[in-house]
Amino acid sequence: MKKLLLLCTLLVLFSCKNNTQKKLKPTFLIGEWKRLNDKPRSQTYEIWNTNLVGMGYTMKGTKRTFQEILSIVKINDTLYLEVKGVNEKATLFKFTNQTDTSFVCENAKNDFPKKITYFKEGKQLKAIVAADDFRIDFVFEKLH
Repeated sequence: MKKLLLLCTLLVLFSCKNNTQKKLKPTFLIGEWKRLNDKPRSQTYEIWNTNLVGMGYTMKGTKRTFQEILSIVKINDTLYLEVKGVNEKATLFKFTNQTDTSFVCENAKNDFPKKITYFKEGKQLKAIVAADDFRIDFVFEKLH
């Protein structure tokens, strides 16, 4: 009976350990990415450093028409995607789902987007920014 109790205790401990596994930062973002499905005469890029601070920007010819600073930040053991440069104040999107090659983050109070999804598919990085019935899909290839 003691062996059975010990075995049950160990099983509970191991199952709890798997459920409380720490969320790792999404290192699959690291690199220089060029958007493949851009508007005509525009080119969008995302560059993510090893500290998971990135910059997204769009060029139209030699003019930069859009820029944002992106960061993966940890607040009270929760990961967020922080977006600066679009709104007056930084916007936080809370991670709601994560795997080794993807994450979903959300902010229901933001007008657009409310939900951002990043995922690796083969050699491509894909992102979906969405709110209600509208979404924009991004398909990136890694440079270099």
